[in-house]
Amino acid sequence: MMMKTEKVWFITGAGRGMGVDIAKAALAAGNKVVATGRNIEKVKNALGDSENLLVVKLDITNVAEAVEAVKSAVERFGRIDVLVNNAASFYAGYFEELSIEQIEKQIATSLFGPMKVTRAVLPTMRSQRSGHIITISSTASLVGIPFCTAYASSKFGTDGWMKSMQLEIAPFGIHTTIVNPGFFRTELLTDESTAYAESKIEDYDEGRAQQMQFWASANGQQSGDPAKLADALIILSNEPVPPLRFIAGADAISTAEQTIAMLQQEIEAYRELSGSLAFGD
Repeated sequence: MMMKTEKVWFITGAGRGMGVDIAKAALAAGNKVVATGRNIEKVKNALGDSENLLVVKLDITNVAEAVEAVKSAVERFGRIDVLVNNAASFYAGYFEELSIEQIEKQIATSLFGPMKVTRAVLPTMRSQRSGHIITISSTASLVGIPFCTAYASSKFGTDGWMKSMQLEIAPFGIHTTIVNPGFFRTELLTDESTAYAESKIEDYDEGRAQQMQFWASANGQQSGDPAKLADALIILSNEPVPPLRFIAGADAISTAEQTIAMLQQEIEAYRELSGSLAFGD
């Protein structure tokens, strides 16, 4: 049975997109919320005023800002119960056309950013001997997606980091949940969040044109409702033992099931060869 208690939520990227929905849902459920973003005016405009709300400036790639934001949260509310690593960006393009600088920026935001914020929060959660770290990943961490090599790399890394870290911090009463959403109608595909590869290689022209058309047409047409996902996170946060992974959306479930089936097929196809690799065989 779920236990519903007031908690302190610390949310990154709370000035736009899904972060706004998560912050609103947490406040509506009676929680205290530390809403962070690079532009605090955007965060304030999106969420309004509340005695249960603290707005703090935070660029997740900046370690000093992460430490200061956590300090402000603890000074105001005394603790941090739920961290939501939500802030994200999207560098779209074929691997060979993306610049190394763009790939590094993708990793810096989508993988190193959540790591930096989490490192700033963990001492507080360890001292409490409790906490819940929710990191928004993607179905791009479950399958290969053309035109998403940099993004998928950051999300595969995110899942590996979260799964491994869970084993390290579980003894301190800290839970983790990886969220793998399918297509949700957020602002990730808008010009403010998406950057495309700048270089052009002729061999990719036809495929690039098709990909650009697909991603442009997908914006605003995604089937998932971010407000409903936000409500789902509230439910998960109140579970005595939250799930290690939450596959979010019917399309995400389909992708995960296809991934499982494909992995099983690959195991069976080479089971004999794989099983023959021990010394003495």
